[in-house]
Parts: sequence; C-alpha cells; structure tokens
Amino acid sequence: MNKKFLKSFSIVIIFFILIIYFSQKNPANIKIVTIAGQSIVVDIADTPQSQERGLSFRNNLAENEGMLFVFNLPGEYYFWMKDMNFPIDIIWLDSDRKVVYIKKDARPELFPESYAPELDAKYVLEVVSGFSDKNNLKIGDEVLFTY
Repeated sequence: MNKKFLKSFSIVIIFFILIIYFSQKNPANIKIVTIAGQSIVVDIADTPQSQERGLSFRNNLAENEGMLFVFNLPGEYYFWMKDMNFPIDIIWLDSDRKVVYIKKDARPELFPESYAPELDAKYVLEVVSGFSDKNNLKIGDEVLFTY
C-alpha cells in the first residue's frame, strides 16, 4: 500500500470515530441523570415545542423519573406550572452541571407564578416534589449525565 492511501484511510477512520464519539455525547441521548446519589431516568426536552409542553398534562411522575430541559446556550430560563397536574421540584444546572437554583414544591395552583435563578443555567431538571429535601440536594451539587 502506498503512503497516500494509508494517510487517506487514516483520516477517514478518525472522522468516523469522531462522529461516533460526538453522537454519543449529544444531549438528546442522555438517558439517566445522577443527582444527590440518585439515578433519574429522564425524558429530554430540547426543542422549543417539547420545552413548552414539558410535563404538562401528565398525571404523575415516579420517584426515579424526570424531565431534563437542554438549552443551546446558558441563559435565564423561567418555568411555570401551566397545565400541570401535580407539584414538582425544579432544579437549574449551569454549563458545568452544577446546581445553581432549586424551586421546591412548585405547585400547579400557583400558576401564573414563574421561577428562575439569578444565575444563568443550561439545563433544568424537573423531578417529583420532595426529591430535593429527601436527598438533601443543595446549591453547588454536581450532576452526572449518562448517555
């Protein structure tokens, strides 16, 4: 084999390895969020439509389930309880996946009240109400994403 062919072949292989690597780290592929030592199976909300709908109209959420909102850029993201049927804890995370704000026990009957942190966030995790207190969650806690 000549050197030109080997060089081209090597570039193609590296290209495919990078594609596989980055496709696995795509936020849409996040399956589990580990927070405060607990594993939460998450649905991903990463489009404007899925983010607007969120958990609205659902009847409940199991203790090990949640919804992870993934935003393209860090920012100030407000959440409300429109069309919700049960209370939740809302947890904002920065780009480094550290907790920057927790709204405990956000209740549907408080709509149109909205909630947001003073710091920018890139992710927002919604879990069952009481999760934060039960697991002693606090500002600065780190969160792990499993793909």
